[in-house]
Amino acid sequence: MRQIKIVLVDDHRIVREGFRKILESEGHEIVGEADNGREAVSIVDKTDPDLIIMDIGLPKLRGIETTRMIKKMHPAIKVIMLTIHSNELYVYESLDAGADGYIVKDKASEDLFEAIKTVIGGNIFISSNFPEDVLLNYKKLKKSGKKADEFSRLTNREKEILQYIAEGLTSQKIGEELFISKKTVENHRANIMNKLNIHETAGLVMYAVKIGLVDRF
Repeated sequence: MRQIKIVLVDDHRIVREGFRKILESEGHEIVGEADNGREAVSIVDKTDPDLIIMDIGLPKLRGIETTRMIKKMHPAIKVIMLTIHSNELYVYESLDAGADGYIVKDKASEDLFEAIKTVIGGNIFISSNFPEDVLLNYKKLKKSGKKADEFSRLTNREKEILQYIAEGLTSQKIGEELFISKKTVENHRANIMNKLNIHETAGLVMYAVKIGLVDRF
């Protein structure tokens, strides 16, 4: 396999260090690292990698939303999601965002290099602990026009704001982070509550933890 320029995105430094050693031992070049989604977008703009290995559970901007933003600006860059989540709904959402591969962390040692080879070759790779028909099921779901779950009904901005709410940010602080007004944040918050049928902040936080949007309270 030719040398590939890679950006590592994970909020745990020890995880990034481990993957750096493994990937560099195979001759690949790590051109950047990030520990949150917004930093990842900036680093990718500066380094123009071939591939991003992206954790889903990132602070500031979740890995799936980060992938969607990067793919919009740099569609040729390949993205492999790296996650603890073995739920098919996360696979579907990742593919919707433009991800090219999906690896569950406990299978990373077995799947990593095959995943890189597959996505660089222009194909989709799904971790070996999923059923073989997971891609077929995804294509059927897309063709039917159905949503995989209630979270999918939220807009990208609403997903982003829900993550910030779950991380404990006030509406004022969320507005500052996103460069929008507090009133706009409150409007989005109301829409999120209506779509999810959850009408208190504590419930939104519990929901976000349940679906893995954030790792913990």
